[in-house]
Parts: sequence; structure tokens; C-alpha cells
Amino acid sequence: MTTLLITGTDTGVGKTWIGRALGHALAAAGRRVVAIKPVETGCSDSTALLEDGSLLAVATGQAEPRTALYRFPDHLAPALAADAAGEAIDLDAMLLRLEALSANTDVVLVEGVGGLLAPMTWEWTVVDLARALGASALVVAVDRFGTINHTLLTLGALELAGLEVAGVVLTGPETPDPSTGTNGAAIARLAGIDRIVTVPRLADPATAGREVQPIIGWIRDPSA
Repeated sequence: MTTLLITGTDTGVGKTWIGRALGHALAAAGRRVVAIKPVETGCSDSTALLEDGSLLAVATGQAEPRTALYRFPDHLAPALAADAAGEAIDLDAMLLRLEALSANTDVVLVEGVGGLLAPMTWEWTVVDLARALGASALVVAVDRFGTINHTLLTLGALELAGLEVAGVVLTGPETPDPSTGTNGAAIARLAGIDRIVTVPRLADPATAGREVQPIIGWIRDPSA
């Protein structure tokens, strides 16, 4: 089994879109895949079917989970959202749940919340979650001005944490700027990484199978 953390340089960079595209492509290829959002904020009964956790589940066709494992109403970092709801995130219980959901699968896609150092609790960040899961990290960023700095900071944090980097995905921005199309080569040159791909954000991630094939090739198979 391979566990891949899909993390981002910020919120709104396309983590869920990439997770959905990978989920569709892996399932279509006959891989047993489950996609999980451990914590999601800004949730309500009216938005349940459109939340990241639900969209990921639809993409893979998995029986469970159908939503994020923890859902909070306030659109805040998980630690703050849990406090506001008067609840606590039990990381040990979360890890046991993730382990159970990962049984009999080939690939587990775990989508982080916000950026890599977003606090899951006041003691744990997304980095700690990835370590506990033995996950490699796929970094998602937007191909726009400023992304070089944000991506290098994220890659630096992963290196400091001793986490394996599966690769970097640049998603197409809503409005291209002069840097769009040049950032990938710059990040490769500065970070010394060659696993970088630019993926256009198509309307339907189910149709992006060809675009995410390079990413599927980066997913490590422990049995290989």
C-alpha cells in the first residue's frame, strides 16, 4: 500500500481537484484507491455534498468515508475550528480510522488542510500526520507569480521533516500572468527536482486522466 499526502502551498491551489483527478484515473486503471480528507472546515448540512471529502469519495467510488473524518462549521485552521466548535481532534483515533480505511487498498490519497504547517491540533501539523502515516508528499501550487517562493518554502519544510517528495504539481491559474509557464522550470532549477508537471484545471477532473499520468508514475509502490 502506498500513502500519498496531497498538500498545498496555500488554500485554494487545487489540492482537491488533483485528488479527484488522481482518484478517477487510479480507479479507472483498476487500482484499489481510497481518498480521504481527515479534517474539513467551513462545513454545513447544506454544503455536505459539495465538500472536499464528499467530492473525493465520488471520484474513487469508495463506499467509505463519504465525507471528511472531522467536519467543523467555521472556515478556520483545524485547531481553531475545533476550538470554536467546542470539540477536540483526537489524532490517535484519526490514525486508527485511517488505518482501518486503508485496509485492502493499493493507494491511499490523503488531502491535507491548507498548507503543510496548518495546525491539525495545537500539537500536530499536517507534517506530523504525514510522518505518522509514512506518506510521501505531493505538493500542489498555482502557476502564478509568487509560487516559486511558496513552493520552495514548502519543499524546504518537507526536507527538514525528512519526508519524501513525490513531486510538484502546478495547476493553471484562473488568470494567467507573465510568470505563468515559467515557474515550473525555475522551481526545478532552484530545488534540484525534476518531478514537476503543469496540469490545466479542466472543468471535470474525471477527464484529466492523461494530464495526471506523470503523477501516477511518481506514486511509489512499496512492493516494487
